[in-house]
Amino acid sequence: MTTWRAALDEPTHAARTLATRPADAPRPTPSPAGDGLQVVAEGVTRIAGFGVAALSLVRDVDQLEVVAVAGDEDAAGALLGTRTTVASLEAEMEIADAWGALRFVPQERLDHLDPDLTVDGWVPELVPLEGPDAWHPLDLLCAPLLAPDGRLIGLLSMDLPRDGRRPGPAARRVLEEYARQAAHAALLTLQREELAEQVRLAGTAREIVRNASSHHGLAQILEETGSALVEGFGAAGMWIQVFDADDRGASVLLAVDGSEVVLPARLVRVAEAAARECWSRQRVEVIDTGRERHAELPAGDHAAVVAFLDSIGVGSIMFVPIGAGPECLGNLVLTRAATCPEWTDVQVEAVLDIGHDLGRVVLNARGFEREHRLVKELQALDVYKTRLIATVSHELKNPLTSVVGHLELLTVLDELPARATASLAAIGRGTTKLARVVDDLLLLSRVGDPERLVEAERVDLLGVVAEAHDLVRVEAQRREVALAPPRADGAPARLVVEGDADELERAVTNLLGNAVKYSPPGSEVQVVVRSRRTAGAAEVVVDVVDQGIGISAEDRGRLFEEFFRSTNPEALSRPGTGLGLAIVARIAAGHGGHIEVASELGRGSTFSLCLPAATP
Repeated sequence: MTTWRAALDEPTHAARTLATRPADAPRPTPSPAGDGLQVVAEGVTRIAGFGVAALSLVRDVDQLEVVAVAGDEDAAGALLGTRTTVASLEAEMEIADAWGALRFVPQERLDHLDPDLTVDGWVPELVPLEGPDAWHPLDLLCAPLLAPDGRLIGLLSMDLPRDGRRPGPAARRVLEEYARQAAHAALLTLQREELAEQVRLAGTAREIVRNASSHHGLAQILEETGSALVEGFGAAGMWIQVFDADDRGASVLLAVDGSEVVLPARLVRVAEAAARECWSRQRVEVIDTGRERHAELPAGDHAAVVAFLDSIGVGSIMFVPIGAGPECLGNLVLTRAATCPEWTDVQVEAVLDIGHDLGRVVLNARGFEREHRLVKELQALDVYKTRLIATVSHELKNPLTSVVGHLELLTVLDELPARATASLAAIGRGTTKLARVVDDLLLLSRVGDPERLVEAERVDLLGVVAEAHDLVRVEAQRREVALAPPRADGAPARLVVEGDADELERAVTNLLGNAVKYSPPGSEVQVVVRSRRTAGAAEVVVDVVDQGIGISAEDRGRLFEEFFRSTNPEALSRPGTGLGLAIVARIAAGHGGHIEVASELGRGSTFSLCLPAATP
């Protein structure tokens, strides 16, 4: 069989050998690439008068792989999937007779071939006929298949003519027609494979984006996507260089396993400049240690890159710019050993798309890292603010206590003038307000401490509400606001929470006090304790409902900020520090709960303190 021969012990004795695959190896399944070519091979056996026909395609530039065999099952089993070198075919073509598109090498010329270029393979069982045109088992008849640009893309081989004779002119014309059909079919097959490869690589790129877009750090991105890139492009390794976000000249280099890559300083600068140039031109660069330097890379830089690649055992790299919009963000480098095939045009095109996708991922990662950094800074600032408030409040507490004590001593004196008495009364009122603010600040700093642990105990929330109701009742009477008795909606056993009873009482007291303060005379404030299930979890809810001035949608967004006062002039006319609701929100959060607000300006408000129910 053409290009797959075994030496015969005797000229009239045929043998079958297959040195390219072990004898006990399973027969390969015909390649899907051979489906279209199989029809051509079968036509050669049915119409052109040959017992066996085989079609091969060029693989990896320098090899021919058999993808279709017709006419003989043993031949198909022996030959399908086997490969031979293009060099061996070229050697045979040098001694072949040219029959138009066909090439014929009679067996008597085989001695002229270099033994290193011959390949053992399948030989038909055939006893040659008599005569000079008799077909010999080692005769070679084939048709090199060429693309329109003259590039070798495959080979059509024929064996076992049914009449036992070498084909004459008429038979050759039929075979040439089949050779043209085979060339067309081979080109279509290779184009289909190329398209399929491009689709596969594009799918890999999309998968990379899907996997990486949910990750937040560059090391995580590489860990999740590196293996897919290396496998998808047949690379030996990979690293990525990402430029500093603040453009201070620094950059981060990470390998596919997340470890840091150490490059000479000169190569870092060369890579940065090359990446920006490649991104501006939307191109990928391939540097091969066995080829001449790229014209656009200075000789010294090219020599430095090649020397570095040699030092790490890399034969070639595909250098891919990473960017988004007009901005180049870094570069991706895929490596191959010197023995690996060259990078294909399809791979180059697909990997440039991945450079765009990774650019968007890098931007997302930068945004997350920036956001994460800002969150940490804000958390640190919040802790600092809490500690500052606590420190200042403690420092104010002692002198305030002293002022209050001396005021009490002065107010018991009988000989004070009336003006002095009035002044002392004003000082007392101001001191009381200031003491209230200091107490609120101390409580706010305590319940807002993120490291604070609530000393939890089982608390009957209905009892807590009753105590808060008693505390606020006098103020409600003074303002002529009806404070309805607390009402339970549900079994008492289901109205139990775990937490600090004093803090919970303070939270309910603040809510009731606010409701009374912002309600007009003659209106009513109601409080209801109920149980509910939210997202499968049991909660206990305290609803405080008033008929007061209400809250605008704009104010509701900032209602629980420290020191926030409503923009409503009517609300501003009522005294307050802006700390009451902030304290409630922090107590609720410390107990694993939250606050809900429903309000409409001029129509009252409903504040709901929602807490996890205690485990039965």
